[in-house]
Amino acid sequence: MSITALSALALGKKIKAREISVTEATQAAFTRIKAAEPQINSFVTLDEEGALKQAKAVQDKIDRGELDSPLAGVPVAIKDNMCTAGILTTCSSKILSDFTPPYTATAVEQLQNAGAVILGKTNMDEFAMGSTTETSYFGETKNPWNTAHVPGGSSGGSCAAVAAEECFYTLGSDTGGSIRQPSAFCGVTGIKPTYGSVSRYGLIAYGSSLDQIGPIAKDVSDCAAILEVICAHDSKDSTSVLREDTDFTSALTGEVKGMKIGIPTDYFGAGLQPEIKEAVLAAAKTLENQGAIVEEFELGLVDYAIPAYYTIASAEASSNLARFDGIKYGYRSEDYEGLHDMYKKSRSEGFGAEVKRRIMLGSFVLSSGYYDAYYLKALRTKALIKQEFDKAFRMFDVILAPAAPTTAPKLGESLRDPIHMYLGDIYTIAVNLAGLPAISLPCGKDKAGLPIGMQLFGDVFCEKKILRAAYAYEQARSYERSPLARELEG
Repeated sequence: MSITALSALALGKKIKAREISVTEATQAAFTRIKAAEPQINSFVTLDEEGALKQAKAVQDKIDRGELDSPLAGVPVAIKDNMCTAGILTTCSSKILSDFTPPYTATAVEQLQNAGAVILGKTNMDEFAMGSTTETSYFGETKNPWNTAHVPGGSSGGSCAAVAAEECFYTLGSDTGGSIRQPSAFCGVTGIKPTYGSVSRYGLIAYGSSLDQIGPIAKDVSDCAAILEVICAHDSKDSTSVLREDTDFTSALTGEVKGMKIGIPTDYFGAGLQPEIKEAVLAAAKTLENQGAIVEEFELGLVDYAIPAYYTIASAEASSNLARFDGIKYGYRSEDYEGLHDMYKKSRSEGFGAEVKRRIMLGSFVLSSGYYDAYYLKALRTKALIKQEFDKAFRMFDVILAPAAPTTAPKLGESLRDPIHMYLGDIYTIAVNLAGLPAISLPCGKDKAGLPIGMQLFGDVFCEKKILRAAYAYEQARSYERSPLARELEG
């Protein structure tokens, strides 16, 4: 088995045991990237020279006994909406296509302090607005399971990179399912932590009350270990929470006897691909056979989640993206007359169609006369959705549901109908509105051989419960490598 086929923790053990050097692991990753990139386009920016320098420095620290993290020396890729000092950070947008930040996001810095080697920045939907990674200014990313299909989004580049074994793990961001949905489409595992658990400092904001950074990796154990590193209080983020219960790997016992798991019947109605329903219910049966108590229940207000989410997210996006005006940094139109014309042309030329659509929607719902009718009503709905989850978690330890209503669609299908693309987020967005933790992991394949993903939700700060259930299920299923990874291996 090649180096790139190893999990992050397995590689970390081999590095610690001096069986593989950090430089060897980094070179193996770049060899795989050069072979895979022409087919999938996972990366926007690669930093081979910088990564090899990091590898040498990290190896020296390991040799001196200064690094004891289980992830020390393991190469990682970062979604391109997290600032990295000295490395291009574009949000996959023309308007930031030449932006190099002077500082590094806290979550990325924490990985570096633990000995991570940064390979580069992964492709994404422009400003994280999309569900397919087709809205990127740098071209679409393709799914390593079938390159005629999308990898999902907006963290599609991150998930595709893990599935193609171009890196050992990645960081993604999740505003309405942008870690979990592409993880499901690409057959990998991803966690959206409780809101406030991971610092958002240095994450270029889409929806500030919804965004959360999280890990994407091959399995649950890797995700738990990564989350232990990045979950920490940060005074630079006013929404950051001080937590004492961050020993997430301690939850990986494989034991679910007596755990109460709820199945929301609202998530299994019309529009759900039959093969996904079958696979998710089979996963529930597997957990039940291991001693969990599985019951169906009704989770109210599901139908209101999408309109509430897109109202709030678009409103926050219109505010957050106001800073990109061609004055301070980023793209500026070359042909303009006066300041206002420069603003208009720079933003018109710099933003893509989907970003403009959400900015206009957000500006509308925040405008005088419409604020109460739309934005305020959406905030009230958000509070009611949280109350429904509160009721559910008085009955259950975790909730089990599909990650997406379909498997990965073909390239081009979703962009033809934006409303249809928005409806694809129906199973993921409620978690962000309520600020809850959730994990997506593989639970089967459809008849076309595309991965199926399931989700486990937990109450706020209950990552250990979802990790415990996910790990127990994972023990009954072995990780399956993508066809592209196997092809490049052979």
